[in-house]
Amino acid sequence: MDISKQAVDFWQAGVDAVDGYTATKAALPGVPKPDRILAVGKPAAAMARAALARFGSVPTLVVTKDDHGRDLPDAVEVIEASHPVPDDRSLAGGRALRLAMEQMQPGSHVLLLVSGGASSLAEDLLPGTSLRDLEALNRNLLSEGLDICAMNAERRKLSRIKGGGLLSHFKGARATVLAISDVPGDDLNVIGSGIGALPDNYTFTATTQIVASNAHARNAAVTAADVAGLAVFANEEALHDDYLQVAAKLGPILRGMDKGVMIFGGEPTVVLPEKPGRGGRNQALALALAKEISGQPGLAIVVGGTDGTDGPTNAAGGIVCGTTWADGAETYLQNADSGSFLDKVDALLTTGPTGTNVMDLVVAIRG
Repeated sequence: MDISKQAVDFWQAGVDAVDGYTATKAALPGVPKPDRILAVGKPAAAMARAALARFGSVPTLVVTKDDHGRDLPDAVEVIEASHPVPDDRSLAGGRALRLAMEQMQPGSHVLLLVSGGASSLAEDLLPGTSLRDLEALNRNLLSEGLDICAMNAERRKLSRIKGGGLLSHFKGARATVLAISDVPGDDLNVIGSGIGALPDNYTFTATTQIVASNAHARNAAVTAADVAGLAVFANEEALHDDYLQVAAKLGPILRGMDKGVMIFGGEPTVVLPEKPGRGGRNQALALALAKEISGQPGLAIVVGGTDGTDGPTNAAGGIVCGTTWADGAETYLQNADSGSFLDKVDALLTTGPTGTNVMDLVVAIRG
């Protein structure tokens, strides 16, 4: 078998295991029927479909990314907004979530489905803060190479609904929060900048659960490799650093690996130049790893965002091997234009929206 295809298959097995529909469906037994369903994030539509399949007709609001709100019943209110930089629709989505929460009656039960991307997709700003302020903050945060925990801490400072703010408007009796984690440590206070976090001194009954995470995806990829009869030498959340540092750390390990598989997860960071080219952190890491393994025979690496998108592009990442790195690649890498180079050499990983978001996944195979 082509080892590049096999690496993609293992990557896809990891993503499929944390699909928003599947993960949410598995968590719903024992959850009483809610009076309202609110879903926010990139996989929000998939999570909402699972809840509606179980509970039937329930008033539902979904706030998600452009082109991610598909296959929902006509009765569902859907607001699609911009990611990774918010727009006016993000403010509409945030206000709609807050108003829906405020309108819940005493004794009611809300099911809140939370996933990554909510930091940009839904916002209700504190008085005195404008959309222009929010856009500028997000552009700066995305360009400075900060990790997601640091970025979301800054985002919470402008928000009425992050950091427990959304549920502070709930006056009902019971809140169930199911979350797909795209952050290190699976902290509900960080996922979506804490849009599903519990407020201080809340008076309602609350149940929270992480239904899918990067560890779940990595473990599923390991299982797929085991079934294929390949040895697995690594299963680590090892990508939390600048992408060049990650590549420098993984390069010698990958060059020295025996026949088998290594699987890594997490979320690298990128410091962008003033005028970046095309691509996101996964395409940048893929090209940096291509440099590290240049000339290595029988080695293929897939680097991809589990949500199916990488930065402001339609690609999830890249598929590289020992022959990917070529003349001119260094210039593309330095100009934050890795996506253009990978596209030129037919090395982009393109999946479309996956219905989940659990950070990034790297699968390396030595054939």
